[in-house]
Order: sequence, then C-alpha cells, then structure tokens
Amino acid sequence: MSVLTLLQRDIKWRFHNAFTIVITILQPMLWLVLYSTVAGQFMQGMGIRNYTAFILPGLIVLVTFGTCSSGGIMNYLMKADGSFYRILIAPVRRSSIVLGQVLEAVLCTFIEVAIISVVSLAFSVKIASGFLGLLVIILLVFLTAFFIAGLTYAISLCLPNEVIYETVMNAIVLPIFFLSTALFPGDKLAGGLAIAINLNPFTHVINTLRSLILQGNIVTHEVILVILLLAVMCSISFSWALYRLTRA
Repeated sequence: MSVLTLLQRDIKWRFHNAFTIVITILQPMLWLVLYSTVAGQFMQGMGIRNYTAFILPGLIVLVTFGTCSSGGIMNYLMKADGSFYRILIAPVRRSSIVLGQVLEAVLCTFIEVAIISVVSLAFSVKIASGFLGLLVIILLVFLTAFFIAGLTYAISLCLPNEVIYETVMNAIVLPIFFLSTALFPGDKLAGGLAIAINLNPFTHVINTLRSLILQGNIVTHEVILVILLLAVMCSISFSWALYRLTRA
C-alpha cells in the first residue's frame, strides 16, 4: 500500500465529511469579512491602508491550524470504525501512513487558503511581490501546513479521545494566534509581550507572508531563514508523529 493509496483514502474520507472543511474555514472567513471591515477604519489611523491585506497572513495560519487539526479528529473516527487498526496491521510502512495523512491535510489547507484568498480579492488584496512572491508564499504555506499536520497527528495519537484533543488544540492555537503579529504590528511592542511574540515562530512566518503580500521587494535572507526554521520544525513534527504511530 503506497502513500498515494493512503492519501486517496484520506481524501475520500474528507469529502465524505465535507462539513470539516466548512467548519474550519468559517471562523477565518468571519475574521476576514467582519473584523477587517470594522477594525480597518481604526487601523488606518496607524498607517495601515488595507487592513484586510494586513491580517490575511495571520488568517492563512489560522486556516492551516483549523484544517490540520481536523485531521486529528479523523484519527478518532477511524479508530471508532476500526479502519485505523486495519491500516496498522497492513503491510505498509509507518512513515507512509503518517505521510499520507499529513499530505491530505496539506492539500485541504491549500483548498481553504485558495478560497480565503479569492474572497480577499474583493477587498483589493494583491500580491505586491508578483509571481515569484506567489511561489514563495505557496512554499511557506506548504511547510507550515506540513509542520502543523505532523504536530496534530502526533497529539491525536497521545490523547485518549477527541474531546480532550479539541480542548488541547484550543489551548495551543489561541495563544499562538493572539501572541503573534496576526492582528497588529509588533514593531512598537516592548517588554515581556514583545519577547513572547518574537519567540513565537509563527510571528516570523506571518511577517514574511505579510512582506510578500504588501511589499514589492523580497528580502531573500529573511525568507531563507523562515524556510529553514519551518524545515526543522517539519522534521521534528514528522519524527514525533512517526514515533507515536510506532508506539500505537
């Protein structure tokens, strides 16, 4: 059984449970349409002309968390119907099982990011860095989704049921989202809050995505550093997920 076979199985499950796509994109869409409209008037006084474009990178990360987190729910549902254990006893590498589920979450992330990006066009959001910037954004979204998918898969293998899993994920996602530059600029912050925000790796992902969307020039060394950071994080999350599945 190959990675593609497992990926196809996971995709079929996702589209048989399409409500997971709707639920995970609903909250970011409300932030994009409602919050950016209301708060945008205030942010113009701070020099932010298009607040929708400003918060779009943070919402992309939020969409990624939501989509990849639902992959953990998939594990519990598959355990309930027995398909999870049938895969474990099948002649297939554990790494292929993890990779198949991670890639399914990455694919769904791109679908939802594409939807929210199309909606943002109605708010005059454009990629100032052009086609090359778009390619870099795609790579960053892929690495971010890969890391989060591996992380959520490993967490779902550690916790006994989906209720505890959802509670833990909320406790992780909300601090990461709000202790970042997703909704506000971080250049004027000071003290412990500034330290916490700068230690958040997603702050640097969001800042890089934001510079690609809002600025015409690409700061090469900053992009490379973020890519290397995400690559290391992807390796760690995938290794942890593989370890947890081996212990299952």
